[in-house]
Amino acid sequence: MSLATLAKQDGAVFRMAGDLQAAAVPALLKALPTPSASEVAVDLAGLEAVDSAGLGLLVEWRVRQAAAGGRLRVIEPPERLVRLARISGVDRLLGMNDNESGMTEQ
Repeated sequence: MSLATLAKQDGAVFRMAGDLQAAAVPALLKALPTPSASEVAVDLAGLEAVDSAGLGLLVEWRVRQAAAGGRLRVIEPPERLVRLARISGVDRLLGMNDNESGMTEQ
């Protein structure tokens, strides 16, 4: 098990990789970028595992961005995360809907 990490890629694009589970959430909460009035994207293609605490982190990030007048765009969410978001009723909040590009928007 490797705890999830968050790394900045280009501009306002971040990449999350590893296991997005409860043990990783406290450090990731501290690592979230300062909310802004612009769009921030997070590429989740590198996630290996996810649980409800990890989903909660993404919801929190989305809420912080929205409070600042910005948006969070989710890129390539793993199917397990999409299912968990659907079951939890936050798939639309996070913009996780089925489409061919693998990119979802909120």
